[in-house]
Amino acid sequence: MASHGFWFTQGGENPAGNGSQSPNTPRAWCQAAAQKFTGGIGSKLCALLNVGEAEKASQAPVKTGDESPAENCGCNKPCDCSKAPACFSDLYSTDLLPALDGDAKTMNFLQEVVDILLAYIVESFDRSTKVIDFHYPNELLQRNNWELSDEPETLDDILISCRATLKYAIKTAHPRYFNQLSTGLDMVGLAADWLTSTANTNMFTYEVAPVFVLLEYVTLKKMREIIGWQDGRGDGIFSPGKAATECEACFNSSSEHFWSCSMSVGVSDDTQGGAISNMYAMLLARYKMFPEVKEKGMSSAPRLVAFTSEHSHFSIKKGAAALGIGTESVICIKADERGKMIPSDLERRIIEAKQKGCVPFFVSATAGTTVYGAFDPLIAIADICKKHDVWMHVDGAWGGSLLMSRKHRWKLNGVERANSMTWNPHKMMAVPLQCSALLVREEGLMQSCNQMQACYLFQQDKHYDLSYDTGDKALQCGRHVDIFKLWLMWRAKPQHTNVCFWYLPPGVRSLEDKVEKMKRLHKVAPVIKARMMEYGTTMVSYQPQGDKVNFFRMVISNPAASFEDIDFLIEEIERLGQDL
Repeated sequence: MASHGFWFTQGGENPAGNGSQSPNTPRAWCQAAAQKFTGGIGSKLCALLNVGEAEKASQAPVKTGDESPAENCGCNKPCDCSKAPACFSDLYSTDLLPALDGDAKTMNFLQEVVDILLAYIVESFDRSTKVIDFHYPNELLQRNNWELSDEPETLDDILISCRATLKYAIKTAHPRYFNQLSTGLDMVGLAADWLTSTANTNMFTYEVAPVFVLLEYVTLKKMREIIGWQDGRGDGIFSPGKAATECEACFNSSSEHFWSCSMSVGVSDDTQGGAISNMYAMLLARYKMFPEVKEKGMSSAPRLVAFTSEHSHFSIKKGAAALGIGTESVICIKADERGKMIPSDLERRIIEAKQKGCVPFFVSATAGTTVYGAFDPLIAIADICKKHDVWMHVDGAWGGSLLMSRKHRWKLNGVERANSMTWNPHKMMAVPLQCSALLVREEGLMQSCNQMQACYLFQQDKHYDLSYDTGDKALQCGRHVDIFKLWLMWRAKPQHTNVCFWYLPPGVRSLEDKVEKMKRLHKVAPVIKARMMEYGTTMVSYQPQGDKVNFFRMVISNPAASFEDIDFLIEEIERLGQDL
């Protein structure tokens, strides 16, 4: 579905493949981009995309008199493509920089790697390709040599490994990948990620990451302004970051075997970054109420309890376990039929906890639940938190990006009253993984809560403003540069959708016994998903929720997805489940 937000693509790819492509299709875009490259990269893209002779001639690099003769590009087609001689079968990593005279070899090798990456990018947007080339773990282990050897491999072997890795990777940028919350591939964000890896620096001090530290400062301030905190004051930080069991016989079995099979497929969701941000919030809430816990531990505090929706992310309980508060101290609040927390039940449980001698210290409201995409009523929750003097956190890992939308930001009305907020731009905003921010309303709280004042990093007599040394307010020491992707995409200037539904195959529709119908329906989605992965044409997630048996959970956040792709998914589900 084309997005109507800040980042969107126009149109869809010509499914007929007759060559009359719109200039707005991904393939046509990549053809135009290929012409901007010189040398081997442009030539390979040209050959890969079957560009016409006139286009290939227009992109051929201009040769100078002192250039060595070019070899054929090896695309197995009559073309004018050229490629500088390169042989990696007798080269090793020790032949690359910083080796003496390693400049040319390094450039040739990295260009080959970029060729592989660009080809994969183009293929990811091609609807005629599979989303996944699925193999079972044992089979995939046998198809390639993944073992680590005692002897170094040649650069030729290294390139083969790169190609094999991408061959079996899930194409999360594919327009028909709807499986998880983090989908799509933004070209500016990708460029920023490449630049960040090249810079290869650390975010703990200004002296080793001056530009990146400043970019984090200005971006977090802007995000706090968007939340609604006065003048963008406060603090924040960017936080760091499937298993299945299946019955093979179900794939091509009779319906009799299918209904008698008790095996099921389990899938878990993306938790990168947001889980740590939520734990940071819980840590700060505890420190705010009982700062002595930092030095004396949980024995110095009373029995603390936290509250969250029964539809909230599991990271709230995981954070409580990690901080020594305990999962039993996380009280789940009832949600309505739309998946929203019920405020009256929240207040009732807070009062009940106080009567038992517990101390309520933390409430996590969710802005965009993982399954239903529901938004808890933040204004009502804020009133209750204020009344009972409890820290209010908003887990906006999925839905926080709606603050960027003039049309939909009303769903987060009341977020400005929160003490902290998790916001994952790597989800709805399509920033490459990972990019998760924790925003805090009280300035200086993160520093006092987490600082250890290590003298070998955070010397107090440096010649610049020490407030830009951000490492001491983080839990970890080394911190990856996640900010540049978001900042660069923001400089370049999507509502998200969770659609949950059941598919009733012919064998289930006519059943009148509701218990038997639900029992059979519970097994439908796992088998269709398994078959779907076997074919590799599309991907969508499924799960149960409460008293609801397994249903499909379709996440639409990929800017490349069109109505055609959604129709394709529905048709595939019907095709793969018609015998069930």
